Amino acid sequence: MNGHNSERKPNSLLKESSPYLLQHAYNPVKWLAWNDDALKLAKKEDKPIFLSIGYSSCHWCHVMAHESFEDEEIANIMNEKFINIKVDREERPDIDDIYQRACQLVNGNGGWPLSVFLTPDLKPFYVGTYFPKESRYGMPGFGQILNQISQAYSQKKSDISKTTNEFVEALVKTSTDVSLNKQNEIDKTVLDEAALSLLQMADFVHGGFGMSPKFPNVSNLLFLLRYYHISGIEKFKDFVTLTCEKIIFGGIHDHLGGGFSRYSTDQKWLVPHFEKMLYDNALLVLLFCEMYQISKEEIFKETVVKTLNYILRDLTNNESVFLSAEDADSEGEEGKFYIWSKREINSEIKIPLHREVFCEYFDVSEAGNFEGKNILNIKNSVQSLAKRYGLTIEEIKEIINQNSAKLFSVREHRVRPQKDDKTILAWNALAISAFIKGFKITDKENYLEAASNAIDFIENKLKSNSKYLFRIYKNGQAKIPAYLDDYAFYVNALLDMSEVKTSTRYIDLAMTYSDFVLEHFWDKEESNFYYTSDMHESLLLRTKILYDLAIPSGNSLFVSNLIRLYHITGKVNYIVVAEKMIKNSISAALDNPFGFGWLLSSSYLFVKKMTEITIFSNKNSYPNIARELNKKFIPNGLFAVVNGKGASELEKYSLFKDKTLIRSKLEKDSVMVCKELVCSQPLTDLKKIEEVLSSANTLKERIK
Repeated sequence: MNGHNSERKPNSLLKESSPYLLQHAYNPVKWLAWNDDALKLAKKEDKPIFLSIGYSSCHWCHVMAHESFEDEEIANIMNEKFINIKVDREERPDIDDIYQRACQLVNGNGGWPLSVFLTPDLKPFYVGTYFPKESRYGMPGFGQILNQISQAYSQKKSDISKTTNEFVEALVKTSTDVSLNKQNEIDKTVLDEAALSLLQMADFVHGGFGMSPKFPNVSNLLFLLRYYHISGIEKFKDFVTLTCEKIIFGGIHDHLGGGFSRYSTDQKWLVPHFEKMLYDNALLVLLFCEMYQISKEEIFKETVVKTLNYILRDLTNNESVFLSAEDADSEGEEGKFYIWSKREINSEIKIPLHREVFCEYFDVSEAGNFEGKNILNIKNSVQSLAKRYGLTIEEIKEIINQNSAKLFSVREHRVRPQKDDKTILAWNALAISAFIKGFKITDKENYLEAASNAIDFIENKLKSNSKYLFRIYKNGQAKIPAYLDDYAFYVNALLDMSEVKTSTRYIDLAMTYSDFVLEHFWDKEESNFYYTSDMHESLLLRTKILYDLAIPSGNSLFVSNLIRLYHITGKVNYIVVAEKMIKNSISAALDNPFGFGWLLSSSYLFVKKMTEITIFSNKNSYPNIARELNKKFIPNGLFAVVNGKGASELEKYSLFKDKTLIRSKLEKDSVMVCKELVCSQPLTDLKKIEEVLSSANTLKERIK
């Protein structure tokens, strides 16, 4: 994209740190970043603003840039008639959210690149996504649009003023995201209704929801596992199992290097949109960990290990924090890095038997399954191949693993997709939770170390002197005050860490940030949180994001954070706020359960109530009994490990009142299980612990 850098002068984006903005630093367009100077310039020159929003791994953003923003003729029109502003939607999701709403109002959908024409006072009057340079397939050409809009702005200002006023009125109505109604009761019938509605959208042949494109929709799958836990109805678990297996076996999974692409363009999970996002991979790890806890099937643990190792290898920087994404394109072609011709594979795998087994296993053919080449996906089981070739299952696995490693090594010499190397707090927090959950099912200490290092980095580099957090870190600089999802995911990660490394440090931090959010983000009128704090830049609207889609909303996640904090600290305000939030949103969740998966999981936690599982040890090492319990599916479990130094400091929280005294009298590692103010004796036998945990799932809950 920057092939002509040596011939072109840079624009002002060269001073930015965002990889997306830097991709456009050598465009002939006189791009400006979103800042006061750029907005003042639009008013001073009385020019409309062309606002272009995208992100670094966005394929169609690259296409529009190459077709239009690198074109001298188009650039001349833009420079003469508009103030041109570029925004990275991952840095400024607040700006993106406002103008995506405008796009959805007009077109019924949104997406990236987002192309918005604004008056100098930031009101939208023409909105779209990707525009080709020349008109085609009924889409107007970008040059034509520029000329028409410039003419309209200079000659029909009254019409534009009327349009913008209507736009803003409509946007204000969308700013809370959904219609909220009070519902007095939160009980299992709410979960019943939502789970059954979700199952009606399920694809029981290929897994997932709907037709195509298909996203993993992890929030909904996690809720269905919780519904299985509270109802005991197997078909909910079976559907999630099917979906997970189809995703793992499909082309959306990078079988050689680990990790998952963002979504599948087809119904069968074969052809991905090849970009890899940190948040998708973190969320899928959480899902596969729970599938392993339920099923004990090795495929889920193996996939967790592969995915976390991919993040450590390719999405971790030398400061021990996680990068944002890898592009879909390399050498100007989407997916080129990942796909193979049969000839390439034949030339690398020399042994004919190995070649046949590998190609059958991964569905490799001369014709290919994607534009004449092959996306590796699993079509045959190792058991069927062992039978066909008269080999043991272990021998088939060895052939596949050996040759996968060989092709991975070959692939490493290809031109890699570009990385978005900025650090985003919310996505890092999701990755921290993924590494902690990965540690729980694998006992791999390096996963816990990765999570711990990332928390240390955030506390050292992303915290301001005023104790609030920043969202973005790159090139040694933190910037942009954190949004609701940054705080929500990070508090969740701190609480996850407190379950395996129980200390006042993590609990106190979780409380501090939660209290900050309650003070600066809370809307007491509607009992939910704004996406921005009262300290953020004032924009056209102050919006809320309540839907759980590709990632959970900060609102949904904060409900479960507050429930967990209440059980740890005994602070009544936390559970009061959580209950208000559920009651205020649950009717919207029942109308559209597909958009509220994490909120429904938080509601499950409220209905089911938490089971407190405190593990006592007089050793400083991590107790073996905790390692055993970590591998069990207890989604309403609140774990704590009380051992060694610092145990007495935990007494200040209600969860640990008087419990540290019990620890000092114990000779063996022990477990105390508490639910609804009733606690077991300290238990040392794993079978007895399992019986007590099982009895915590009351018959009444099972048959409701």
